[in-house]
Amino acid sequence: MNSALTEMFRQNRWANLQLLDLVAGVDEAVLSAGEPGTYGTVGDTLLHIVRSEEGYLHRLRTGLPRPRDSRDSEFPGIAALRERAAKSGDGLVEVAEGFQPGATYPIDWEDGKVYDVPAEILLVQAFNHATEHRSQIMTILSQHGVEVPELSGWTYFEETALR
Repeated sequence: MNSALTEMFRQNRWANLQLLDLVAGVDEAVLSAGEPGTYGTVGDTLLHIVRSEEGYLHRLRTGLPRPRDSRDSEFPGIAALRERAAKSGDGLVEVAEGFQPGATYPIDWEDGKVYDVPAEILLVQAFNHATEHRSQIMTILSQHGVEVPELSGWTYFEETALR
């Protein structure tokens, strides 16, 4: 068991779901808001986080890129997105629990070449990617008067271990 890695992905899942629960109660105008320097609107960024995590998980489980689905470009609503985030979050926790170093995955890079990327890098990217975009979403929300939650490791500990 990889307890530290597993706990990181449990926190990642928790943080994603906390944020999705928060935005479930915001006005549609806020969900459609964006700010300079961020990925896009709140809704677009949430969809991007979930689609990316599904892609990382698919790659880690199968070694193959996730097939593109035309429905993935349409915002499915917060409830459906939350369900998908919970499922992909559970899957990443499962991968972390059984992680064995050494696997590599061929990935088409932006320079047109294919590189063998270590599984460790995919996991680092999955964790960092979600953290970065959650921060962008919280910036947008706070700029629109929404009180944002603290999603740090300390708050995760308080919410999950101290209760």
